[in-house]
Amino acid sequence: MTKTKISITINEKTLNRIDSIIDNVYIRNRSQAIEHLANSALGENKTAAILLGGPEDKLRISKNVYRPTAGIRNSTVIELALKKLRENNFKKIFVVARHHMLTKLFEMLKDGTDYGVKINYIEEKSANGTADSLRLLKGKINSNFLVVYGDVIFSKISIEELWNDHIKQNAIATIMLTTSSKPSEKGTVKVEGNRVLAFTQKPKKSDIYLVFSPIFVTELQIFDYAGSSLEFDVFQQLADRGLLYGHLSSEKELHIHSKKDLEKLG
Repeated sequence: MTKTKISITINEKTLNRIDSIIDNVYIRNRSQAIEHLANSALGENKTAAILLGGPEDKLRISKNVYRPTAGIRNSTVIELALKKLRENNFKKIFVVARHHMLTKLFEMLKDGTDYGVKINYIEEKSANGTADSLRLLKGKINSNFLVVYGDVIFSKISIEELWNDHIKQNAIATIMLTTSSKPSEKGTVKVEGNRVLAFTQKPKKSDIYLVFSPIFVTELQIFDYAGSSLEFDVFQQLADRGLLYGHLSSEKELHIHSKKDLEKLG
């Protein structure tokens, strides 16, 4: 792609923020930093990853129905996710799952053309957690991207606000936050402003009711952090380094784990 030299005037504070994202690995200079931020803000072909890794039996609702293929009125969980992503200009979609799940999804979705997206299927042969699943995308994505878990409905959540919030912050990852009356079943966060100071996955007891919703925006550097689980390993490392931020949503996602969850939706 041909590049054009330009001259711009910019205030020192903004320039310092631009320079702060130069890591000499993915972004090596000021020009790349400005281009990265411009593409992130204006990009019409953003990338999203849908995580459905782990043992397939745990994702099964009935003999022939998995959580993402469960019917919701005239659609399915995965189709609602694709519709929401396409509406927000996420046109390149990676789906990470194991063999039988991928086969089932491909039979239903094909290459994504009917949904206005391009779907890339990534087979997970084995993994011990969400970070292992996500790491399968290393080298396949070349810019910041959205991550959603494939067993949730997030139609009411503003992905655009989450995305824009992430761009404004010097974070490796910006996670969606909501409140919960049962924090011991989720990942709880201690925050100061937008910065996450601590992330604790499924604490035995907690007086913190601010929790992680399974949606986040991340930079490529997340692949460099060790640990098999995002929730138990990577997010806490990022929090310790001041590189994990949060975006508070007034709307909540809906988890589809059982027939009862489907019945609630009518």
